[in-house]
Amino acid sequence: MEMRTNNIMRLQLINVSIAILGLGSLWGLSEVMLGGAIRDAGLPFRAGILTGVGIGIMGISMGIFRKPLMLLGIALVAILGKQLVVPILHVSIMCKANSCLAVMLQGFALTGVVTLTRRKLDKGNLFRIASGMSAGLLAVTAFYFIGMHLAPCPYLMSFNYPGGYKAFLTVEGLVWMTFSGILFPVGYWVGARFRDTIVVLIKRRPLFYFATSAALAVCCWVASAFAIAAGF
Repeated sequence: MEMRTNNIMRLQLINVSIAILGLGSLWGLSEVMLGGAIRDAGLPFRAGILTGVGIGIMGISMGIFRKPLMLLGIALVAILGKQLVVPILHVSIMCKANSCLAVMLQGFALTGVVTLTRRKLDKGNLFRIASGMSAGLLAVTAFYFIGMHLAPCPYLMSFNYPGGYKAFLTVEGLVWMTFSGILFPVGYWVGARFRDTIVVLIKRRPLFYFATSAALAVCCWVASAFAIAAGF
């Protein structure tokens, strides 16, 4: 009986780890390619859009697995994807310090929020919207104070004056909150929509699930590597 329990727990850990790897790799790819595309196109709200996408991807995880701690692992994998710039472009690990900080803070913020609200997330979009917006607000607030000391970019330093925090929240905070509030419910809905299908797939065709998830992760990492080498 104990051996069977251990086997079940080990399989659950493998399933969760595979999901973390797949979703984290997808988030990392979006940070590299979507972030580069928005920058090159000169479009506004780049940080807010990327925040919303990351929150939305974590929303998929919550919709499927309902495990808040998975979100920290997903954020960590995304950061590792962003840090491919170090071996590929031979730059310092601090080159992406603040953007990696933003990703990790989004993971921590949403983990904390959904830990408190997960029993209510299935009750309607209002709770999901509120959860996404709350996570966005927590992340952008922490980013201002921590990022200002970690590796502040010229843009962030432009808010380094008395009252700069309020100005930063007005400019960036509302954008982060808006995109997070929109895309977290979308991600959660997608995850919940395919939850039963994925659970059945894991039980009946585990090798296919593992192979598909691993292939997704590999494709994301390869695509990220090529995008970084191409200057994204």
